[in-house]
Amino acid sequence: MVGASAEKVWRQMIADHTGNWGMDIHHWDWVPGVGVIALLEYYKAARDEQVIVYLQEWVRRNEAKAKHKLVINAIAPYAIFPALHRLTGDVHYKDEAVRIAEWLLHETPRTREEAFEHTVTENAEFSEQVWADTIFMAVLFLARTASLIGSRAYAEEALKQVLIHLRLLQDPQTDVLFHGWNCASGDHMSSARWTRANAWIAAGVPMIVEEIGGLVDVPDELKERYGRLMNGLLAFQQQDGLWSTVMDHPDFYREVSGSAGIAYGLLKAVDTQLLEDEEVYAIRAERAFKAIVPYITEDGIVTGVSGGTPVMPSVQAYQDDIPTYPTLYGQGLALMLLSKNLQKEQISHA
Repeated sequence: MVGASAEKVWRQMIADHTGNWGMDIHHWDWVPGVGVIALLEYYKAARDEQVIVYLQEWVRRNEAKAKHKLVINAIAPYAIFPALHRLTGDVHYKDEAVRIAEWLLHETPRTREEAFEHTVTENAEFSEQVWADTIFMAVLFLARTASLIGSRAYAEEALKQVLIHLRLLQDPQTDVLFHGWNCASGDHMSSARWTRANAWIAAGVPMIVEEIGGLVDVPDELKERYGRLMNGLLAFQQQDGLWSTVMDHPDFYREVSGSAGIAYGLLKAVDTQLLEDEEVYAIRAERAFKAIVPYITEDGIVTGVSGGTPVMPSVQAYQDDIPTYPTLYGQGLALMLLSKNLQKEQISHA
């Protein structure tokens, strides 16, 4: 059942959705970036060579679109390049990964706290702003490139960015994360404990630790903060297994992409030994998984996914002004969770 659902979701991702911002995979930005990262996770679980063939073709078709000004959100698709180099031996993927990593280290705008400033492809600026999204959209790529070439410098920068983001975004009262931090004004802006922001870090940090663990020592502070984050998230999981789009507002609508990302993070963090109590986290992840499956239509569309969301001017705006519609990042986060469950199934049947 899990394998069939995953197959439908990924096939829907690569279908022709031309002109549909949320589902059109043929552009170069964070939306298809999350999609191709998820397709790679699906390949690791299913070992379907069609996926790798597709990813190579996707790069050939779309890479020229990346030649505009580099920004954090446009780094996301490059996160598949290290794996494509390992799988194919094509040096182009390695060379491009190093080129982009060097830009991140030496040229990307930073805030006064040395965090990567969250920059976007749209005609908008978020000067001195730190967003949780950056960890998944750019730092994951940096960690994978560090692993690919054995770069301690890249690994140290990836670790540094994770720690800065956790320090700036973690709420000392609930241990979960605020969506963003404004370094200039010294506040969390609308102070929204937005679920998908938490999901980017819940999922991204164990993926990053897996890549850099052999290059740098992972400090106790990261483990402690991440553990507090994940336990804080469990406190906001609703009885139906999902999280509301702003998690401390149970009257707000349930949000599937963030819920899937958090559940994936719970399972991935146990694998990477960031979390120890496997049974508790597995039970909570399974509860989320069972709640998410009904949101996947018969033809593989993941519903209940909130639209693209900057740091909103108020908490209420996350509920009132952000509609739900199908997106590649919603498909992708759900596919990552499906893939993790597929791996569990394979282990149990081995």
